[in-house]
Amino acid sequence: MSLSLIAFLVLVAAFAVGSFTKINAGLLATVAAFGVGTLLAGMSVKDVIGQFPAGLFFILVGATLLFAIVRINGTIDLLAYWAERLAGDRKILVPILMFLLTAALASAGAFTPAAIAIVAPVGLALGMRFGISTLAMGLVIVQGANAGAFSPVNPFGVLGNKMLEGAGASDGSFKLYAYCFIFNAILAVIAYVLVQAIMKRRAAKAGVDNAIKNDGGADAPVAGGVSGSGGAGTAVLTAPASVATGTRTRPEKVAATPMRILTLVGIASLLVLTTVLGLDVGVASLVIAAVLIVLDSSVQKPAVESMPWSAIILVTGIVTYVGMLEKMGALKELQEGIAGLGNSSLAALIASYVVAIVSAFASTTGTLGVISPVIEPIAMDPLLTPVGVVTAIAISSSVVDVSPMSTSGALLMASAQPKDERMFFRALLLWAIAMIGVVPLLVWFLFVQLGLG
Repeated sequence: MSLSLIAFLVLVAAFAVGSFTKINAGLLATVAAFGVGTLLAGMSVKDVIGQFPAGLFFILVGATLLFAIVRINGTIDLLAYWAERLAGDRKILVPILMFLLTAALASAGAFTPAAIAIVAPVGLALGMRFGISTLAMGLVIVQGANAGAFSPVNPFGVLGNKMLEGAGASDGSFKLYAYCFIFNAILAVIAYVLVQAIMKRRAAKAGVDNAIKNDGGADAPVAGGVSGSGGAGTAVLTAPASVATGTRTRPEKVAATPMRILTLVGIASLLVLTTVLGLDVGVASLVIAAVLIVLDSSVQKPAVESMPWSAIILVTGIVTYVGMLEKMGALKELQEGIAGLGNSSLAALIASYVVAIVSAFASTTGTLGVISPVIEPIAMDPLLTPVGVVTAIAISSSVVDVSPMSTSGALLMASAQPKDERMFFRALLLWAIAMIGVVPLLVWFLFVQLGLG
């Protein structure tokens, strides 16, 4: 058994333990990175520490701190109130508006974590008011970010266009963006309809179970129509009883206080700083959060305490281990194995699966950067279309960003209710696994085999 295979199996083991127990997988991965890196790969402790994703850490801390403040000072309630008034009684407009808003931000150049960080707290809060599953809203928002992610001015799009240029198809930039947008829009519709259908079935089943308990003199059900034993397990999929039964009340007016207006200015500044001035999302978020804390120091303590530190440890720990894998050459071996297949179509399929798996645990930007040298010669095969190959890789690498080990998935977890964190983690994980299993094969068939592009 090769050293690289052992290292990959250790990561799988840490991930499995973290998924089925209460032990944080990121903590296990961090410890494993030192063990595998120093004992098996001969790396120094300093080299392993160097794999810690400082940039990702600042993004997570900055964004979650900023939007913890936004939530605590009531700005989220204000935005939800405005959006609710705009939607009126047209429930279907809510996910559409959130999808288009996130896609517009990403298309304008906002790094996908920034777009999700801006929209997710509002979208999830608004979804709860309309009886929409927070999981459904979260998936729609991430797909919106992915839909705009391969715009020529977005970091993802820049990397995709470099692959196209390397394959001699620099004129395919708009096609790459359009194909990714359409695919993610369709996927957002599927995700919304599927999760909402599951929500209705569970709500109906909970109602029947509670009726049986009441008839039999069993314990009374808890509020919301979910039994005490199952409430935690269905929290992210079910809606409050008042909403599920169609008795949603008129939106309660939320005042636009000076502090809330200043907070909105801060959110707008985040967009300008990251898209126009190119400032790092994490740094910009921390600067704006610090300004808001100076203006109202009472939000500091509850904001810091409400930050999802377990999710931050989880994500940074996994990414640290993946960085160690790259440092020891395990990822390079994988790339060389793909390049040595000889069959370009098969190589494109395997590469699609590889980027999907790696991106679920690491930075999509980093994954695209690492895989780019492998993809360019595949895309140059005269039997394939360069735009089709790059599109398959682009979609496969980004569609798994909903994984709780990725920045986007972690931001969704940070926007969810604290009591739902573990269930949200499992639900996002299951969806990411489904995307890994289905999407690479689907996009390979559409864009590589059928030659769309």
